[in-house]
Amino acid sequence: MAIEILKLTLGPLQTNCYILGNTATQEAIVIDPSDNAPLIRQTAASRGWTVRAILATHCHFDHILASADLKALTGAPFAIHALDLPLLRNMPVTVRQWFTTEVPPAAEPDSFVEEGQSISYAGITLEVLFTPGHAPGHVSYVLRDEQTVFSGDCLFYGSIGRTDLPGADYGTLMRSITRKLLPLGDSFTIAPGHMRDTTIGHERTHNPFVVEYLSAGAQ
Repeated sequence: MAIEILKLTLGPLQTNCYILGNTATQEAIVIDPSDNAPLIRQTAASRGWTVRAILATHCHFDHILASADLKALTGAPFAIHALDLPLLRNMPVTVRQWFTTEVPPAAEPDSFVEEGQSISYAGITLEVLFTPGHAPGHVSYVLRDEQTVFSGDCLFYGSIGRTDLPGADYGTLMRSITRKLLPLGDSFTIAPGHMRDTTIGHERTHNPFVVEYLSAGAQ
């Protein structure tokens, strides 16, 4: 089995949407349907892939704007962490507050993911890490076959997720990073919700937030 990872940067906040394709089964998983559902589906179709599942790392609006349309276009089930259900259902109000723009509701989830769960679609297996701090129900998805973690807005190249939003907390976020992500190992690629990819090793030694937190002895 060969897994191919495609990244689309979409929407008003330039949010990364990932399409994980199994080139043997010609099926795919979408992580964070950030905007433009037709483009997401067409990008998968251009590789001959059928979308079999839609996952969200968390339910801030910029990560789920295309959830309803993509679910309608593909028939694929949609999964989130249950603690982010209020964020998901409040998405139209949040978008109106940010942009004075009307958007339809996000897709209702078909299931909920949990810490330690191993989920398999399209012959692709992802492990769920509960990584709150940026959002109450934030999770990261670990693709061990490719030594990659889809970290959403938990950890970025040289930065971390915002903790000034409702339901966010700096200490909780840093514990998620140091207890859940860093133990994956320095060779792991971080595929974040915004900006460029990085590695656990780079962020362990160069990310100012991580270095300061670890230097203070906090774990």
